[in-house]
Amino acid sequence: MSAALEETLGYVFQNKLLLTRALTHPSLAYELDQRFEDNQRLEFLGDAALQLSLSTLLYQRFPRSDEGHLTKLRASLVSTQSLAGLARSIHLGNELRMGKGEASNGGRTRESALADAMEAILGAVYLDGGIDALHQVVLKFFLPFIQTKEQGCDLSDTNPKGRLQELIQSQTSVLPVYTIVAEEGPPHSRQFKAQVSWEDLTLGQGMGPTKKYAEIEAAKAALESQAFKDRFLSSSETLHNP
Repeated sequence: MSAALEETLGYVFQNKLLLTRALTHPSLAYELDQRFEDNQRLEFLGDAALQLSLSTLLYQRFPRSDEGHLTKLRASLVSTQSLAGLARSIHLGNELRMGKGEASNGGRTRESALADAMEAILGAVYLDGGIDALHQVVLKFFLPFIQTKEQGCDLSDTNPKGRLQELIQSQTSVLPVYTIVAEEGPPHSRQFKAQVSWEDLTLGQGMGPTKKYAEIEAAKAALESQAFKDRFLSSSETLHNP
């Protein structure tokens, strides 16, 4: 399967068949009327493995949080919406092996299919490399969100880009613009730096393991920035609306 996907994950499979199975949607076997091992069993395993890895990570990083708070944090990270968003950020839909009918009906962008495939891949990483390999992949993709909570941001705000655009559009028709301004690190552990601006005003910057994650971090930074608050949240200033 795709070496580019392995590079994005930061993990190279010893058993490539596990990755192939993780990317095989159930519709492929149904449409071809053949026996294929699809990704459902790996999705089952990946769900449990991800829960364990994230539970350990949250337990270590939030020593003062009680069970209820930790459970809420974990739930926000493993929701279908969150996992599908992660899958989209690494273009996982393009890698799925699925029936033509399912693909033509939007299967490659369907949240449930993307979330299942993401969990299946994590299950495959766990089987192929063990808990340490899984934990490194989980750290790469989930740590940026956990760090925002440590810094006092609301992890339940799963769409900071949408929130930023909503606030800006309430006062002007000019939309915020996201730009990738830097790429750092080796190919297997790339970090992207994104910047969000409005007209000639830089609102925020953020880093992440994918371009989409970096843009999310930039939007979060913008919502907390003084530049954004002065321009858009100050009642004493009237914005020009083109």
